[in-house]
Amino acid sequence: MNAPAEAAFQRCIDPACGATYALSEVRTVCGQCGELLDVAYDWNRQTVPQKLSAFERKYATRRYPLHYSGVWRFKELLNIAPDDKVLTIGEGQTQLRPEPEVARYVGLHAKEVFLQYEGLNPSGSFKDNGMSAAFTHARTVGAHRAACASTGNTSSSLAAYAAASAALGPDQRMEAVVFVGSGRIALGKLSQGLDYGAKTVQIMGRFDDAMKRVQEVTKALGIYLVNSVNPFRLEGQKTIMYRVLEALEWDVPDWIVVPGGNLGNSSAFGKAFQELKALGLIPRLPRLAVVVARGADTLQRLYNEQGLRWNGGKYDKDLVKKFYAQMDKEKREANTIASAIEINRPVNLPKCLRALEWMNGVVLSCSDQEILDAKAIVGRGGLGCEPASAAGVAGLKRLVADGVISKGERVVCIVTGHHLKASDVTVGYHSLHGEDFKHEFARYDGVTTNKLANYPVQVKNDLNEILRVLGEGAHGSWDA
Repeated sequence: MNAPAEAAFQRCIDPACGATYALSEVRTVCGQCGELLDVAYDWNRQTVPQKLSAFERKYATRRYPLHYSGVWRFKELLNIAPDDKVLTIGEGQTQLRPEPEVARYVGLHAKEVFLQYEGLNPSGSFKDNGMSAAFTHARTVGAHRAACASTGNTSSSLAAYAAASAALGPDQRMEAVVFVGSGRIALGKLSQGLDYGAKTVQIMGRFDDAMKRVQEVTKALGIYLVNSVNPFRLEGQKTIMYRVLEALEWDVPDWIVVPGGNLGNSSAFGKAFQELKALGLIPRLPRLAVVVARGADTLQRLYNEQGLRWNGGKYDKDLVKKFYAQMDKEKREANTIASAIEINRPVNLPKCLRALEWMNGVVLSCSDQEILDAKAIVGRGGLGCEPASAAGVAGLKRLVADGVISKGERVVCIVTGHHLKASDVTVGYHSLHGEDFKHEFARYDGVTTNKLANYPVQVKNDLNEILRVLGEGAHGSWDA
């Protein structure tokens, strides 16, 4: 059924269906055709600035929590709830930095490559952008429990927001339930969910198994689902692009390069730019590159090898079903060191296909070796990231080498999570030698060398030996 006329509502992404639902309805798919949903807006009923630069005025009132938030200071572009229902913990205090070291590595000029670093979010990843929006919607519908399946970052973010909700009062507290696959989560991420008080359910299986179960459980028990199949999650993730534009003085870059896992970010970014263009706030859309790990390359196979396209909403669903059936028959499981994107069945596949069409996008896969080396380069700039976050830089290097991205084009890579999310990988890459390294990383795709390792130096507890190693004797003393 169609929802009453509202300034914001939910709408099926299939143009042939287009069913609409009120914001107050809790659903993840269309009740008529089963397709995913968008949050849509009647922009004539919304108060939207005539220029994006108008958002800068909110910096003068950053004592107000919504203006401090890097999500909610753009509330006019995601006006889904009254101010008093918004749950914010200071998400979105992130930065866009030019990275000369990365630029040299990928083969572009120093001022052409920027990293959007989302590791500064409260839980250490980009997920907080979307979780703030999802929790805000959950509060508007009176939910008291929220759940997710996770490779780690979603569960950390969910647990953080649920814990923070306690400050709103005992009747406002949300209980967090997280489903993770057995042994498929980095300890740094698992520790967050446990520390923040989430009920953690570890099932025998991988992310895709956990995703299936959490959807069944939330439906059976009436628990609010916060995975990125939730359209409100993606509304929060749109704001990453607003902050990119803000840092570039509202000038649109030529490329956005993003890791691809469940494909929520790529989907949200496409929606953000499409809306801004429709509102006349930007003159054009950037191009989009989605980079997946070679060990979890469903999107790459479907898009590049099978020719799957959005096709104005008429994408080949039978092709997707056959692909998944064959994947099950072969018992092909995702396996990558980039655990945050170790996903076989990305729930936002249709929305990502749509974003790729809107943004004239490309898809590629990179080996775990390429991802690890790119991660080491990112670290040299002082922005440590987890492996999945470096997939964008690994992909950018390949795109430049292949001539897809040229010198003179300005590129933004999204660095999605902090390096302490997977510190064991970082320490192993930089400390293990020769056969020890190969043995430790043998289960990952194509990993044979840590050529960019920064090995720790072991010395005797002797001043002269330490001075010899550091070369201080050749340069004199610092002591005047």
